[in-house]
Order: sequence, then structure tokens, then C-alpha cells
Amino acid sequence: MKKILIIYSSVHGQTQKIATKLAQQLIGLGNSVVTADIKDAPALNEFDKVIVGASIRHGKHNPRLYEFIEKHQTVLASKVSGFFSVSLVARKPTKNTPETNPYMQAFLSKTTWRPQLLRVFGGNLNYPGYNTLDRNVIRFIMWLTKGPTDPVTNVEYTDWHKVDEFGEQIHRA
Repeated sequence: MKKILIIYSSVHGQTQKIATKLAQQLIGLGNSVVTADIKDAPALNEFDKVIVGASIRHGKHNPRLYEFIEKHQTVLASKVSGFFSVSLVARKPTKNTPETNPYMQAFLSKTTWRPQLLRVFGGNLNYPGYNTLDRNVIRFIMWLTKGPTDPVTNVEYTDWHKVDEFGEQIHRA
């Protein structure tokens, strides 16, 4: 039985939802799994594998993500590790892989951490759940990228089959 830590940085909850789904799957495969918000992460040394997930907000990953990686770089490099990024741009087939997603590429250019496992997932577009600023910024971005702009839109773009595949990959690694 492997001990796996899944850390997440989530703004509106979709990254946390994906982390929880991965944890449930990995537990079902016989692993011991802990999930934690990045600001409450336990000591990494006691885990065999560390997976980090982070969402995009206003075009960027949370700065806390980079602080976490810098602080734990040595431990992360010594273990099986993975990173997944969650964004609305990943709803597009041409931007939903680590190689084609601009946010994943930006992440990789800003850190020296090279996790063995990388994935990109579409997020959840939930205009009614956003505050006024987020709703207007996201609607503008969606207008620019030809996405839905109706303020009552609530669409989940996460491909749960891809999440399951990532869980299997984590389990086998």
C-alpha cells in the first residue's frame, strides 16, 4: 500500500473536487490517501507520492503554488510526483494536454520542478457562483475566446474519464 498526498489550490472548488475524486479512486485501488489545501499541507516526507493540483484564476496559478514548490523542491524531486492544472481554456481540444495548454507551459517555465506525471483538466464555469468581479472578468475572457457568456451558465468542462486515467497513472507510478 502506497501513501499518497494530494495537495490542491482551488478558488471556486473544482480543483478540490478533482482532488477528492482522485483520492476516492486511489483509496479504492488500495492506497492510503490524504488530501489537503496547499496552505494546510502536512509534511511531505511521510508520503510515497505527492500530487499537486492548481486552478487558474485571472490567467495565473496562485502564487502560493510557486512558494510551496520552492519550499519543498528537494522532497518533491525525491518522490514520485505529479501536477495537474485546472482551467476553462482546457475545455478546448487544442488546449487540453500538458503540451498544448498555455497555463501548463507557463507553469513549467516558472519552476525547476519536473513532476513525472502531468495533466490538464477543464474547469467548471459557474457564473451564478462567482462574485461580481470574477463573473465580469470571466465573461469578458469567454467573450474573447468564443465561450458561453450568458450570466446564468453553469457548465462543468472536467472530463472525468481523463481524471480516472490520471488516477490509474498515479496508482501505477
